[in-house]
Amino acid sequence: MPSTPPAFASRRAGLSVRLKLTLSYAGFLMVAGALLLAVVWVFLLRYVPDGNLSPGPGQGHWGPQPPWVPNRSDLQRAFLPRASQAMAFLLLFGLLGGWLLAGRMLSPLTQITDAARLAAEGSLSHRIRMRGPRDEFRELADVFDTMLRQLESHLDEQQRFAANASHELRTPLAISQTLLDVARSDPTRDQGELLERLHTVNTRAIDLIEALLLLSRSDRRSFTREPVDLSLVAEEAAETLLPFAEQRRITLEVTGERAQTVGSEELILRVVTNLVQNAIVHNLPTGGVVSVHTESQPDVSVLRVENTGRPVPPDLVPTLTEPFQRGTRRIRTDEHAGVGLGLAIVHSIVRAHDGALDITPRPAGGLIVTVRLPNAPQTSALSGAR
Repeated sequence: MPSTPPAFASRRAGLSVRLKLTLSYAGFLMVAGALLLAVVWVFLLRYVPDGNLSPGPGQGHWGPQPPWVPNRSDLQRAFLPRASQAMAFLLLFGLLGGWLLAGRMLSPLTQITDAARLAAEGSLSHRIRMRGPRDEFRELADVFDTMLRQLESHLDEQQRFAANASHELRTPLAISQTLLDVARSDPTRDQGELLERLHTVNTRAIDLIEALLLLSRSDRRSFTREPVDLSLVAEEAAETLLPFAEQRRITLEVTGERAQTVGSEELILRVVTNLVQNAIVHNLPTGGVVSVHTESQPDVSVLRVENTGRPVPPDLVPTLTEPFQRGTRRIRTDEHAGVGLGLAIVHSIVRAHDGALDITPRPAGGLIVTVRLPNAPQTSALSGAR
C-alpha cells in the first residue's frame, strides 16, 4: 500500500458525506414538521379561548347538563404529547431513511473513488463503465474513464519514446567509446581521421538532443503566439535548403499566396524546414522535384509539400509521425538522414498550434504532406501587416 502523502495525513478527520447528507435529510424533515406544528398553533390553537366555556345563554343551574367544550389548555394537553411523539418519529425516520437514501445516492461515487485509488496506485487500465441512465455521476464516470484512457495512452507513448530515445542516444555514445578504445590500443592510427569521425558522431548526438528538446517544448506549448505568414516562411526555408537541393539535382519550387496564421514563427519555420528537407532526402537519386505551395482558405491556412520519390505503402503512412520512424529502411545514411524525429516534431508542432497534418502517398511515388493551421484573426493579421 502506498504511503499517505503528508498533505493528506495532516488533515483532521471530518464527518463523511453520507453522514452529512443523513443529518441534512433528518434536519430538513424536522424543520418541516416544526413548521407544520407552528401552522397548527398560529392558525388554530391560538384562536381557541382559554378558561371555562359555557354552551350559551338560557341554561340554569338546575337545568340540563351542558355539553363539555374543550378550551385552549385542554387542546394543548392533548396535542403536545402526540406532537412530540410525531417529531421523535420524524427524527428516527429521517435518520434511517436519510442514511439509506444517501448510501444509494453515493454508491456511484464509491465506484469512482475506487477507480481513482487504483489509478493513484499506478493501475491505469481499470475502467468504471458505469451503467444506468445519464446523470451527473454517470457523466463524471465517463469523463474519468476518458481521462484514464488518455493517460494510459500518453504513458505508453512516453515510455516507448524514452526507450527509443535511450536506444538512439546509446548508439553515438557506443561509437564514440569504440573509437576511443581503438585510439588507445593503436597509438599509430591517424588522429585526424579519428577526430573527424568523433566530431561527426558528436554532432549527430547534439542534433538528437536538440530535436528531443524541441519536441518537448512543442508538446508543452510554451511559446509566444504572433502573426505568421506561411508564404514568407516557405520562401525562407526553401532559400536555406536550395543549395542542398541543387547538390542532389532536385528542383525546388515555391508557389502560392499569402497565408496568415498565428503561432511561433520559429517553430513553424522548423515545420517547413523539416518537411522540405525530408522531401529532398527521400526523393529520386536525380531529377526529383519538391514543390511547396501555400494558400488561404476560409477557415485555415494551408501549406502543402509534395515530392517525387519511391512508392510508399499506405499502411506505412500512419507510422511516419511516430518518433524514430524512418520508414521501412534508411533511404540515406549521410549527415542529412536525420535522427528519426523530423515528422514527429512536425506533428507535435502542428498539434500545438491547433492544426492538422495529413500525409498521403502519391500514386507515382513520394508523398503529399498537407499542414492546415487556423487562420489569424483579422486584428492580428492587420497588426502583423503594419
